[in-house]
Amino acid sequence: MRTTYDAIIIGGGVIGCSIAYELCKQNKRVLLLEKETIGSKASSAAAGMLGAEMEFETNHPLYTLAKESRDSFSFLSKELFDICGIDIELIQKGIYELAFKEEEAVDLKREAAERHDQGEEVSWLEANNLLIKEPSLSPLVTGALYFAKDAQVSPVKLTRAFYHSAKILGAEIKEHTKVVQLLQSNNKVTGVVTTEETFHADSVIVACGVWSSDIEPSLKMVPVKGECLSFNTKRSLLTGTVKYKNCYLVPKRENRIFVGATSTPHVFDEDVTFSGLFELMEKAKQIVPELSGASFEKAWGGIRPQTLSGIPNIGRHPHKEGLILATGHYRNGILLSAITGKKIADYMESEVHSS
Repeated sequence: MRTTYDAIIIGGGVIGCSIAYELCKQNKRVLLLEKETIGSKASSAAAGMLGAEMEFETNHPLYTLAKESRDSFSFLSKELFDICGIDIELIQKGIYELAFKEEEAVDLKREAAERHDQGEEVSWLEANNLLIKEPSLSPLVTGALYFAKDAQVSPVKLTRAFYHSAKILGAEIKEHTKVVQLLQSNNKVTGVVTTEETFHADSVIVACGVWSSDIEPSLKMVPVKGECLSFNTKRSLLTGTVKYKNCYLVPKRENRIFVGATSTPHVFDEDVTFSGLFELMEKAKQIVPELSGASFEKAWGGIRPQTLSGIPNIGRHPHKEGLILATGHYRNGILLSAITGKKIADYMESEVHSS
């Protein structure tokens, strides 16, 4: 007898695993298909920042969604740990956006005042107060915009926690299973064809990042390569995440620091380049001079999935019944993973009740 799932999810990154988890909480019959291994691409290349207010201004279309997602991580962290025993390493110590030049300080002070007037917990810290909180920063810093509520997690552990929790709640998950095409009948998607077999479902969810265009060419995903590296330090150098221009330093447990990230659009390779690492190390040393004595741990590259509009696709396909999109999160996949899973699950639940 043919098995028909409530949902087939294509893509085993943080977005796909979050959706599987949320659907299983609603007792849906879920199949997740991943062409390589769970979390092996962009999800494991991320630094894990939950920078809702740092990343988006209040008038940005994603601002409210991003804040809601970030704020849900306190509960989500406990919920996932209770189910699967994995600690996603949520660190709620804020994010500092630094100024080194006087004109940078003027701009950030203005932004602090505007955001404060809009009711955000964002403030300007003069250099003396900043260096009390983060004494390893360069003495040349002139201050920082402090996003007190922004946070960070371990992207690898978050993805694993979604994955294991979904499995515990009944999801069927197949790795090394490549989807080659969608099953379609009269503009309705009814399942997927893989290299091995065919699977049927009421809904198919495309959540495979920049590779989503391979499944649904109308998506026209844009690859944006990013390179990162990490260091081990003899002592803890930072408590909060620190950003200056396009470089950020994210302190992890056990005296590790992630440094990211370059941004190269329209590049599909994950190679780590000399110029990319040199640029990041120069900026990191400017921000925290003591890093020059740190032990190099590793370097890696990943491909961020960007849409042509810059806004992720979350919801039903405009022209194909039974096809749901959850892709194009660009550099905010970790931040938006929690809310994306909930949105897709709620959307599917509302579809059931309206049919």
